[in-house]
Amino acid sequence: MPDTDQHTHRAVVAPLPRRLLAEFLGTGLLVAVVIGSGIAAQQLSPTDTGLQLLQNSLTTVFGLGVLILLFGPVSGAHFNPVVSAVDWIIGRRAGTGLTRADLAAYTIAQVLGGIGGALLANTMFGLAAVQISQHVRTAPGLWVGEIVATTGLIAIILTLARTGRASLSAAAVAAWIGAAYWFTSSTSFANPAVTIARMFSNTFAGIAPASVPLFIVFQIIGAALGAVVALLLYPDAPDDVLVSHTADGITTRAAERNNR
Repeated sequence: MPDTDQHTHRAVVAPLPRRLLAEFLGTGLLVAVVIGSGIAAQQLSPTDTGLQLLQNSLTTVFGLGVLILLFGPVSGAHFNPVVSAVDWIIGRRAGTGLTRADLAAYTIAQVLGGIGGALLANTMFGLAAVQISQHVRTAPGLWVGEIVATTGLIAIILTLARTGRASLSAAAVAAWIGAAYWFTSSTSFANPAVTIARMFSNTFAGIAPASVPLFIVFQIIGAALGAVVALLLYPDAPDDVLVSHTADGITTRAAERNNR
């Protein structure tokens, strides 16, 4: 049997080093947007948590949409290991998408970029560059919130990809993340790389290291559920329509099967 990881035609065709640079910069800037706007919100509205969340969520929505458009044509603008993992898994069905090696490289670039973004945000606001968050986020309701946020994220990406509406991805994904800031108890991390990065800022957007592992576990569960939902809703969609641009950064692109 042929090795399905050795794809001859992929949705993302830029050279791997350039794609990794885009994932590193994109994830870093996304984290800088999330943490930086959280710090600014704390300074501007120190006594109003609801207003802080509004400022943080609106900035994230706008920043996310721009970053998708900026980096999507290069790397797919995944910015999120679970999105890249779904791209790899779905891609194996059609012989397209990320390879296993690409997935590992994307994940490393996303995590390192996210940490760099946290250090950048801290530095911009005159704080110690390296911090460890003390913001404990441990409760069953928060874990359920992460499942819901990540399930919706992946379901949106795959649904738009499988129904030929990739042009709506930037707006739809940004809208979902913005809404999930408010209706989920966890404020919608929905991204393992961003979750890890947010350990390094003891500010409004931070998360304590002890809270990170279970957040990531439930994000993975949510990603799997989101993929199942999309495949159940659209079982007859072509398998060669894959995730290739994505969320806490996300857009999509249709990938044609190699017919040679």
